[in-house]
Amino acid sequence: MSFTGFTQKDFDVFQVPGLEHRMEALIENVRPKLTILGAELAPFLSALCGEEIFPHVAKHARRKVNPPNDTWVAWAANKRGYKALPHFQVGMFETHLFIIFAVIYESPNKLQFAKQLNSDPSTIHNLVPDHFYWSTDHLDPKGTLNADTSQDDLQAMGTKLSTVKKAEIMCGLRINHDDPILQNGEELLTVIHSTFEQLLPLYKMSF
Repeated sequence: MSFTGFTQKDFDVFQVPGLEHRMEALIENVRPKLTILGAELAPFLSALCGEEIFPHVAKHARRKVNPPNDTWVAWAANKRGYKALPHFQVGMFETHLFIIFAVIYESPNKLQFAKQLNSDPSTIHNLVPDHFYWSTDHLDPKGTLNADTSQDDLQAMGTKLSTVKKAEIMCGLRINHDDPILQNGEELLTVIHSTFEQLLPLYKMSF
């Protein structure tokens, strides 16, 4: 099967009440698309990064009570998992699709990327398109446009990343749930390819 994009029905999954029912809707509607997307993009990312990259679809296995507010597929240079490594993600909240580079709190590479943010915020700010977003909490659907982020802000993110155990950082593109491009699999893949190419320098800086 080829990737066909996402529909409003996929985003509506996050309105389903209760953990069990939401997981059923997510598994039926969204997870198959993320699995296809994961497999389809792995060769592209492997070529882009210069090493084998493996897809990991979120299972939400630790959840016992609260239903997930987002879901995703992540790609990293480890077949067994992605959380300990810098990685790429495509996922969704109810409001938008996100296409991001991430270093989350479980990764020791936080310190390497923090060093880059602190020592050269100007270069990083100029590398990132103005319409990309920064976030320091993967559970929070909000973020700050790079256009609205100063070099001091980036350095503050770097300091937090290096000193706060639970700190993390993400950067990338957001596409509103009602944007028609999401329903065109081929066009959306082109956007994802382009976004990951633009995020590659950040990924490389985190090693």
